[in-house]
Amino acid sequence: MLKAGPYESVARDLAGSAFASIRYVEETVSTNADAADLLGDERFGGHTIVAEYQRRGAGRKGRRWLAPAGTALLCTTILPRDLATEHLWVVPYWVALAVRAALLDFGVVTLLQWPNDVLLGERKLAGILCQSCVIGPSARAACGVGINVRRPGASSGIDPPPAYCDDVATLERPALLRALLAQYERRLFMLDDPERVRVEWDEAAGLPGRPYRIALDGEVESFETIAEGLATGGGLQVRRKGGAMETVSLADARVLRS
Repeated sequence: MLKAGPYESVARDLAGSAFASIRYVEETVSTNADAADLLGDERFGGHTIVAEYQRRGAGRKGRRWLAPAGTALLCTTILPRDLATEHLWVVPYWVALAVRAALLDFGVVTLLQWPNDVLLGERKLAGILCQSCVIGPSARAACGVGINVRRPGASSGIDPPPAYCDDVATLERPALLRALLAQYERRLFMLDDPERVRVEWDEAAGLPGRPYRIALDGEVESFETIAEGLATGGGLQVRRKGGAMETVSLADARVLRS
């Protein structure tokens, strides 16, 4: 089998681009863990690892990403260039914009939700988890993406239940990966323009003015608020009841869905 397996046609189509290097594995612990081992090696800039199944796919704050074999596009892409450490916070939001645009190519219209979710209606369709290696003023980053493509025959056991691309459109994972990597190529320059990423992310997330229910770490009760926009550094600007504005830190909170 060729190294890119069922994604070999994607590698051929992207030949000459910064994202043409693809390795396929049938099973792994996680594509992010595999990419972490390569992140400090410049030879792997632009390299994508895509897996059929992850034994311990990871989400934020140690939560697991569950996806039966054959149901999801599971991949991690190492960015082909260094970026300024001060701009590292932009990467997951930049990835979210690329995922949303790639899905739109197939008629799958999504809404971004802070900090790292892509929603179809009110249900989670995709998640993003990025990691980095920082050396002084510059950094390298790897972009982990999981997109639910095919609804499994049995219940996923996930609560609340996720959405799948085939709820609204039929598409194949190689075509989706091709579209995603093409969006990375097209948007690479935006990593140097955090303000543009912030403005575009706000629009794709329906902000300002979208209701959010937020749980802060260490607090029993969640609270209802109105999300006003992405803050520099990756936090979320919210307006509490009564009108008080505050910025919720990315490290200290999560958004709840019913």
